Amino acid sequence: MNFSLMQYFEWYIPDDGKHWDRLRDDAHKIKDMGIDAVWLPPPTKADNPSNPGYSVYDVYDLGEFDQKGAVRTKYGTREQLENAIKACKEAGLMVYLDLVMNHKAGGDETETFKVIEVDPDDRNKEISEPFDIEGYTRFTFPGRKGKYSTFEWDFTHFVGVDYDAKEDRTGVFKIVGEDKDWSDNVDEEHGNFDYLMFADIYYDHPAVKEEMIEWGKWLTDTLDVDGFRLDAVKHIDSQFISDFIDAVTEHADRDIYFFGEFWNPEVEAKEGFLEDVEFDIDLFDVGLHYNLFGASNEREDYDLSKIFQGTLVEESPWNTVTFVDNHDTQPGESLESFIEDWFKQSAYALILLRRDGYPCVFYGDYYGIDGEGEESKVGMPEVIDPLLHARHLRALGEQEDYFDHADTIGWVRFGEEEVEGSGCAVVVSNGLEDGVKKMYVGEERSGEEWVDFTGNREDKITIDDEGFGEFISNSQSVSVYALPDE
Repeated sequence: MNFSLMQYFEWYIPDDGKHWDRLRDDAHKIKDMGIDAVWLPPPTKADNPSNPGYSVYDVYDLGEFDQKGAVRTKYGTREQLENAIKACKEAGLMVYLDLVMNHKAGGDETETFKVIEVDPDDRNKEISEPFDIEGYTRFTFPGRKGKYSTFEWDFTHFVGVDYDAKEDRTGVFKIVGEDKDWSDNVDEEHGNFDYLMFADIYYDHPAVKEEMIEWGKWLTDTLDVDGFRLDAVKHIDSQFISDFIDAVTEHADRDIYFFGEFWNPEVEAKEGFLEDVEFDIDLFDVGLHYNLFGASNEREDYDLSKIFQGTLVEESPWNTVTFVDNHDTQPGESLESFIEDWFKQSAYALILLRRDGYPCVFYGDYYGIDGEGEESKVGMPEVIDPLLHARHLRALGEQEDYFDHADTIGWVRFGEEEVEGSGCAVVVSNGLEDGVKKMYVGEERSGEEWVDFTGNREDKITIDDEGFGEFISNSQSVSVYALPDE
């Protein structure tokens, strides 16, 4: 079966506390589109109710307690979340939650402690002697009053901060403590990329490790979800990630799926992390995203035959989530690298209609982006729907690639015997002229007339006696040929 995932949020969805209600109302429609699972934004309380959730404050507050200015999160209350999850289950959708475990934000009180300032471009390079700062590292959660967990956080539970309230200045400040240092088991960018933002959690502290693992168990008991997307895993000690996955999986009475964001396009770095966690997690294919971005910018100058070179899906297909865009790559965000509209359908064909990878459809591409000016985008369901339809009915079975031309590539899915009418032929072109690709689909298909599921072309392609078809794509477009629906 071809499973498909939808990232059910974008950065600028309305700050009205009704997003969980939208999911509840959309659940059956999403399933009917051909989506099998939804990835939800962080459900935990952030440092303010308008934050998308990545500035996490209290992981035990799912929109239940009056903290940081509201009971609800940006997306709604715990009750609304539970109702949305229930609706998804009734519709046959799996549900994955986004977990932010790298840092905490919005501390309740400051503390004075010693730090050493480091070079932001090389965190192994110390640029000061130890000195005192005031940091927002005291987390007491007065609104929750110890419900679910009595654990309170202080500076000993963190390894770095980026703000000194005493001098009102920012920097990267490593907290001084006995044998305390950045973790070795993180990405090597900037010398050591343990520190990302806010108060950075110190996973070498036994009490911290125990608390976060107990929270993971609590979450699996509290919400009927099927898995977790782990944010910013390249900044978190990989040994902790492995221990967290093992403990939560052993505790749960059901299968739990884990996938993570390791934002580094280099395959070697991601494969190193996968080895550290014993391949118990899938990772987003950042390299493929940047290849798609390059292709959309360079247009006819991009060599499509190399679109999968240097990608995780090519090297480790069973541990890969493929995607076109997400909340970080959308216009105006920190990793902005948004795929141009002209190439969007081709990009989705390259993840939805192929054998390998777990493809993820972005909410902003489907429903639109609710930003202002250039950060606003109209949704493109008419571009994505035909591909989802073809994915579930036609893009099945073995695959043969025709990546033999710089501006026109294609592939064939031969179908599965038990799925009547399955099989398809896909042609992607970025050239200034129509792309043509002669491809073998099977002698048993001789005489069949195939049509373009995208509707981009009205051709009826007749399969010849030897099982070949001459399939055509418009200039800088994509076509997906298969037997028409009855």
